[in-house]
Amino acid sequence: MLKDDVLKLLSREKDYSSGEAISRTLGVTRAAVNAAVKALREDGYEIESSTNKGYLLVSSPDILSKGSIAALLPDDKSDVIHVFESVDSTNNVLKDLSSKGAPSGTVVIADHQTGGKGRRGRSFSSPSGAGVYLSYLLRPEAGFDKISDLTSWTAVAVADAIKNAYGLDSQIKWVNDLLMNRKKICGILTEVSVEGESGFIDTCIIGIGVNVNETVSDFPAEISEIATSISIENEGKKFFRSKLAAEIIKSMDKLSSDWPDGSSYYLERYRDINITAGSKITAYSLMAENGNGRMGTALAINDDFSLKVEFADGSVADLKSGEVSVRGLYGYT
Repeated sequence: MLKDDVLKLLSREKDYSSGEAISRTLGVTRAAVNAAVKALREDGYEIESSTNKGYLLVSSPDILSKGSIAALLPDDKSDVIHVFESVDSTNNVLKDLSSKGAPSGTVVIADHQTGGKGRRGRSFSSPSGAGVYLSYLLRPEAGFDKISDLTSWTAVAVADAIKNAYGLDSQIKWVNDLLMNRKKICGILTEVSVEGESGFIDTCIIGIGVNVNETVSDFPAEISEIATSISIENEGKKFFRSKLAAEIIKSMDKLSSDWPDGSSYYLERYRDINITAGSKITAYSLMAENGNGRMGTALAINDDFSLKVEFADGSVADLKSGEVSVRGLYGYT
C-alpha cells in the first residue's frame, strides 16, 4: 500500500523530504504522494508540509502498520511482513500463507485477534490498540529431537527484543512465559507441521503475544491476578508498539540464522533470566492437568532446556513438557 511506503520513507528521515523525491523513489505521481500524506494525517500522523522543503513527519500515533514497522528494518524484509487491523489468529493467517509457499521469515502481525491462541486450546486475550500479536514462520529442516528447544530460544529472543526496544528487563518462567515483576506479559505458542514420509518438520509457526499498553481493565477476571502489561509495570507509561514489533522480527531473524547450532548463547541467557530454578513448583501432567500436581523444588535448567526437579518424596526427574506452576512468588501461580 502506497501509504505504508510513504510512511516508511518519512519515518526514516529527520529532515524534510520533497514530494518529488518521494514520487521518484516510489515510481508514482506527486498527486499520489499527496493523497497518501492526506490519508496518513487522517490516521493521526502529524506531518508538516512546506512548498520549498516537502514533508516532515513530526509525530506518530501508536498504530501498528507495515510502514511504521518496515521503517525500522532492512528494505528486503518489507515483502514478507503482513500487517492486519484484525484477524482471528495470526497463527491461522500464517498457516494459510505457508500453505501457499511463503518463505521462512514471513511475519504476520495484527492489532487485534478475535481468537488468539494459548497453549492447549486456551484463548489469549488480544485487545485492540494495546499489544503486539505476531507470528513468525520458520522452516527448520529438523526432527522433533531438535525442535523441542525452539520455544525456549524464542523466549530469549523476545526478552532481548523488549530490552532492545524499551531498555527493560524481563524474566522467563519455564517453559516460555515472559514476566515482569513476577506477572505474565507474554505468551508463546509454537505449532508445527510434519512431512509424512520423512518425519521431518516442514514448518514451525511461532505465535508471540506481548502485553504492551494494556490497562488492568483489559484483562479478563480469570487472568487478572497473573497477567500484566509492560505499561502497568512501568507506572502507566505508554510504549510505541511498532518499535517492539520490529525488534521481535530482528531477534527472530537472528534466531533463524543461529538455529540449530548456536544454542550456547540462548541456553546461557535463558538460565540467566529464568526464575523457576530454585523455586518451589507444582508439576502437572499434560494428561491430568486438572488433577493433583506433584510438589517439589526446581533445581536447574538442563542443557536441553528441560527442568530438573526434586520432588517431595526425594525423587529427581527431568521435565521436558507439562505445566509447571511457580508457587509463592509474589502471587504468580
